[in-house]
Amino acid sequence: MTSYDRPTTDPEASTSASVDRPVGVPAAAGAPLESGAGSGAEGRQVTEAALFEAFGGVRGMVETVLPGLLFVTIFTINKDLHVSAIAALAVSLVLCAVRLVRKDTVKHAFSGVFGVAFGVVFAMMTGNAKDFYLPGMLYTLGLAVAYIVTTLAGVPLIGLILGPVFKENLSWRTRNPGRKKAYAKASWAWGLILLAKCMILFPLYWWADTTQLGWVLVALKIPPFLLALYLTWMFLVKAPAPIDVFAEMEAQEKAEEAERQRGLSAAAPEAAAADRPHEGPRHRR
Repeated sequence: MTSYDRPTTDPEASTSASVDRPVGVPAAAGAPLESGAGSGAEGRQVTEAALFEAFGGVRGMVETVLPGLLFVTIFTINKDLHVSAIAALAVSLVLCAVRLVRKDTVKHAFSGVFGVAFGVVFAMMTGNAKDFYLPGMLYTLGLAVAYIVTTLAGVPLIGLILGPVFKENLSWRTRNPGRKKAYAKASWAWGLILLAKCMILFPLYWWADTTQLGWVLVALKIPPFLLALYLTWMFLVKAPAPIDVFAEMEAQEKAEEAERQRGLSAAAPEAAAADRPHEGPRHRR
């Protein structure tokens, strides 16, 4: 069992340590906080910051909505698939370039570019403008299934996504059951919300025209996302604080280094004594 996932060795010591630690401060040396300890002001701020980092914040939402909005706006006006697709791809590339110039995190922009590019290629191949939206819809459906399946398997996907952000990695699986339960609830929320979204969009894909599907899809970009994000935040601020496994490993390395230094210090006098010449007993004449 790795240092990321090993059980605590002294539950009583861990409990007493958690009582003295300020609310919202990540547990060090393997002690998660008691249930609800992460719900203080500091814990709420840490959770909010981590969620915004993981999901891109306001800017990430804009980058998600803008290409699809531009596509459906242009297509509604002139019904030209090529112009609409090229405009959507161009604005996606511009948003990504802006992040590169500003040296910001580009993972959300790159994912947006790839998503739009797949939609453009698919629509161009079939000649059906509605197919611009199909790759994103299939991705949403796959993501919904992944959230549900991983939760049923005991490894909630939202925990795999947020674990590194909270510096806890996979420690919540075996060492922080309250947090694992919160991740399971959040993953259920994401899975069911995305499934409900798919239940609206796929019938429209078959029966509605491109503009109707496009405007509904744009309208459903942000509200379901914000609902799932709010529920995730609500579950996590009530859960025990994350275990900072990086702080644990750093503390362990320092302890090992201190032990090594003590061993060297203890060995130094013995080595010096062994190097001194041995004086035998003096004989009187």
